[in-house]
Amino acid sequence: MKSKSPTLLLWLLGLLLLVNMVQSHFTELLFDEAYYWYYAQDMAWGYFDHPPMVALMIKISDFFFDGELGVRFLSCILSSATLYLLWLMIDSVKKQQYVWHFFVLVTSMTLLNAYGFFTLPDTPLLFFTALFLWLYKKFLAKDTLFLALCLGVVMAALMYSKYHAVLVIGFVLLSNLRLLKNGKAWMAVVIALLCYSPHFFWLYENNFVSLEYHLYERPNRAYDFNDFTLGYFINLVALFGLTFPWIYRSLFKSKSTDLFNKALLYLVYGVLIFFFISSFQRRVQTQWIIVICIPMAVLVYNHILASPVDRKWIMRMGIANLVIMGFLRIGLVYPPLFPITFETHGNREWVEAIRSQIGDTPVVFENSYREAPMYEFYSGIPSFSLNNVQYRQNQYTIDGSEERVRGKKVLYIAKTYKQGDVVYQNAKGRTLYGKYIDDFQSFRNLSTAVEDAGKPGDGLALLKVYNPYPQSIPMRSLKFGITFLNHYKQVKQILPLQVRPVKEGETLLKGKDSTSFYFEMPESPIDDPGYFKITIAENNLYWAINGKNIKFETWNP
Repeated sequence: MKSKSPTLLLWLLGLLLLVNMVQSHFTELLFDEAYYWYYAQDMAWGYFDHPPMVALMIKISDFFFDGELGVRFLSCILSSATLYLLWLMIDSVKKQQYVWHFFVLVTSMTLLNAYGFFTLPDTPLLFFTALFLWLYKKFLAKDTLFLALCLGVVMAALMYSKYHAVLVIGFVLLSNLRLLKNGKAWMAVVIALLCYSPHFFWLYENNFVSLEYHLYERPNRAYDFNDFTLGYFINLVALFGLTFPWIYRSLFKSKSTDLFNKALLYLVYGVLIFFFISSFQRRVQTQWIIVICIPMAVLVYNHILASPVDRKWIMRMGIANLVIMGFLRIGLVYPPLFPITFETHGNREWVEAIRSQIGDTPVVFENSYREAPMYEFYSGIPSFSLNNVQYRQNQYTIDGSEERVRGKKVLYIAKTYKQGDVVYQNAKGRTLYGKYIDDFQSFRNLSTAVEDAGKPGDGLALLKVYNPYPQSIPMRSLKFGITFLNHYKQVKQILPLQVRPVKEGETLLKGKDSTSFYFEMPESPIDDPGYFKITIAENNLYWAINGKNIKFETWNP
């Protein structure tokens, strides 16, 4: 009997690792990768959008290499390791005869191929899902204390990768409720919670800002069948490319022959159903469902070992997928081959176009957590994203990075500028402008809380403003406004708001202290408002994101 790991497979995985490393070196960063690189410059137990695993991967990669490979090196390693774990999960002795079929199947899955070198939160999610399932398979065969310990650590690593990991763990548990009576399974859960406790503490320290934003504050829009639900089904096709008919045919023919197979099926169908239901509320992004590629790879390969017809067609269409993806991967480096200007194109050029005009002057980008870290990565100069009420909160909201540019001369870049001191073109050819600000002062972390707004015409309402900064802020440098949003939390209109301090004569917002104001709740300027919030504009900057969205009906029933 041949070994479990035939030489051919090891050579193919080694070749794949080499190709991904070369690709990583020559491909400019995605905007999200630059954002996660920015995470890694200040290691923490959590970040605004994601848990910290992606930052840790970049920190480790940076230890070995510089530049783009210093962001992606560990992703290349984990990609090949993920495919090897998939191979280990397949028991059939026939697999030794179809190594090429396995390799083509897993590498032809479009996003699984892309995450072979890109460093995104889904990269460790895929690896730790594969490792979790492999350990779970062994745990089903023999539930030892060592395996329980390993499962606990890996479950924590899954959750440190991306919050979607709760679906992986939850659906596997749902497939085998007898685990609730297994003491070693409970031990694994306790270990996972202990390992994950630093992130829980980070969430607590940061007022659960990530959950608050994603669950309550994030804007949405009205249901659109084509973009939401139909778009979800298009994503299911895009996930597998030309092989999709035979991939899903293999899934539908797969049976729950044992507890492990049952777990794989529960995981696939559970994720598909969960996001199908979600598609009636918001647009489902393709990467949200990528985790099904791990159980699907095992289920589909087991099926094609017994089905010559499906095996033949998946091999043919898989090779076609690889040819197309190979062409596109070259296009990531050589733009003329790519059908559109992609975000890996031209970033060095627009960064250099700015730096050649301003030297080492820091740059503040209005409403762009994408351009700010990209500029800093390729220039080495501090950059900052100043977020306002027309945008969204992000890591720049909570990490105190505005202190790096406070009081300095900066170049302020806004897409709304029609002229400025500096002009450049981005990668897509759009002309943008920047203006110098000699003494940049922003106070984006001022927070507002409405104690009692009352109804329009009811008289004075109470507003509390907390100043988290150590320094006091002159009130004359601030303007107050009230932002009206629709029921989908989209900003519709902002009105100036007249406020006066409760304590007459106060002229400062004292550092590390709250100041109370009176204001009168105005009539809504929009029909059927859903929410409102009190916002502040400091030093002639645009309105900030200061307060939470407040349901309008709560204050004006």
